[in-house]
Amino acid sequence: MAFWAGGSPSIVDYFPSEDFYRCGYCKNESGSRSNGMWAHSMTVQDYQDLIDRGWRRSGKYVYKPVMNQTCCPQYTIRCRPLQFQPSKSHKKVLKKMLKFLAKGEVPKGSCEDEPMDSTMDDAVAGDFALINKLDIQCDLKTLSDDVKESLQSEGKNSKKEEPHELLQSQDSVGEKLGSGEPSHSVKVHTVPKPGKGADLSKPPCRKAKEIRKERKRLKLMQQNPAGELEGFQAQGHPPSLFPPKAKSNQPKSLEDLIFESLPENASHKLEVRLVPASFEDPEFKSSFSQSFSLYVKYQVAIHQDLPDECGKTEFTRFLCSSPLEAETPPNGPDCGYGSFHQQYWLDGKIIAVGVIDILPNCVSSVYLYYDPDYSFLSLGVYSALREIAFTRQLHEKTSQLSYYYMGFYIHSCPKMKYKGQYRPSDLLCPETYVWVPIEQCLPSLENSKYCRFNQDPEAVDEDRSTEPDRLQVFHKRAIMPYGVYKKQQKDPSEEGAVLQYASLVGQKCSERMLLFRN
Repeated sequence: MAFWAGGSPSIVDYFPSEDFYRCGYCKNESGSRSNGMWAHSMTVQDYQDLIDRGWRRSGKYVYKPVMNQTCCPQYTIRCRPLQFQPSKSHKKVLKKMLKFLAKGEVPKGSCEDEPMDSTMDDAVAGDFALINKLDIQCDLKTLSDDVKESLQSEGKNSKKEEPHELLQSQDSVGEKLGSGEPSHSVKVHTVPKPGKGADLSKPPCRKAKEIRKERKRLKLMQQNPAGELEGFQAQGHPPSLFPPKAKSNQPKSLEDLIFESLPENASHKLEVRLVPASFEDPEFKSSFSQSFSLYVKYQVAIHQDLPDECGKTEFTRFLCSSPLEAETPPNGPDCGYGSFHQQYWLDGKIIAVGVIDILPNCVSSVYLYYDPDYSFLSLGVYSALREIAFTRQLHEKTSQLSYYYMGFYIHSCPKMKYKGQYRPSDLLCPETYVWVPIEQCLPSLENSKYCRFNQDPEAVDEDRSTEPDRLQVFHKRAIMPYGVYKKQQKDPSEEGAVLQYASLVGQKCSERMLLFRN
């Protein structure tokens, strides 16, 4: 089975929706409905394909709202970072952070442009009891040695490489993102690849046209050292070795705003570290206690959770455990693919953590929690802007990685509509699974909670399940197509759930992922 070359397949248990649950958005006690599956393991490509069909994960639980039945339809939303331009309110947030870092300035009054929950989803808030139950059930039947032996016998398993740590100093990141300020350093755990990619310790490459312009300017200065040439006052200074700065009437880029230089005596130092979400990683393990304490503080203050509801078990289950198998292909980003915690360290203390997945085509935002004492910094908006800039940085090495997924857009929920402010962005059509610019979707959403965004009435789901018998099943130590498996079963009621699963995950994933049956 060649589609598992290089790693283990995704292995899932599917749980069709049997009832309605409490909605975490409108608080309807029996309004939310979704189908879900417990992922024992999952490849990053399978998860990429699943989120492009409206799925989303919470820990190892992967769920898909029943869009035409649930009270608050949840549309997958993605931003296009390569075309993104920060709005006026975004610039205010970035300038506010710079003033705080440089001078310790704390803005007066509340931040009216900051939503209460910046990058938070309560998507499965009503399903916690269900997920806890599934966690216990699935842990009890976690893949046995029989499963592993079966996979190994067909050459499915490969040894995982131990991650190495690479510290990108701000000197290197700065040249890439436009700043040499140490208070904005980024720490990344990655597998170093000598000889691959640009040498970040050297000035950025320039086009030949820019070099010719620089030579011409130098020649003119030598001929007329005291004169004013094309708006440039010589004053005895050597010509710049870098391209001239943009004219003042041109807007600053997102990177210019984030990585603007700070004075040497800056009041605060901010460092962003990318850490794999794995207890095998020493930095993740050493910072776990501080990160967990921050999570509890956030949940109690922002969501009014009781401390007993924020135990280490819950924290680990939802924000540390991930089904995604870490991958470091040679053509992928230096940090590899998988699940990560992006930690924001202020003066040696964690003040925010963004949980993200790095996938073949996108950075997917999972969750954000932060120190309520620093709410004045609008950390929800700030972290989203940093993640957009991070996506752009990863795109430089991995060209297909060019989107930033923000989870679900819920038009009927005021506190979740803020995601539409990151433009340009697209919403996923819940019937044909094509992306449609959000501007084209909003008029329809004003009239109806549930909408088909694809305006072509003849369009269909291109990856719909057309050959369910090719779906892969794992049953009694054996991997087999569903066409073979169903001949061995006497219970006809099982077929409905399997066919529903196939229709929701699509033909490609149904042939790659293993559906666990006991």
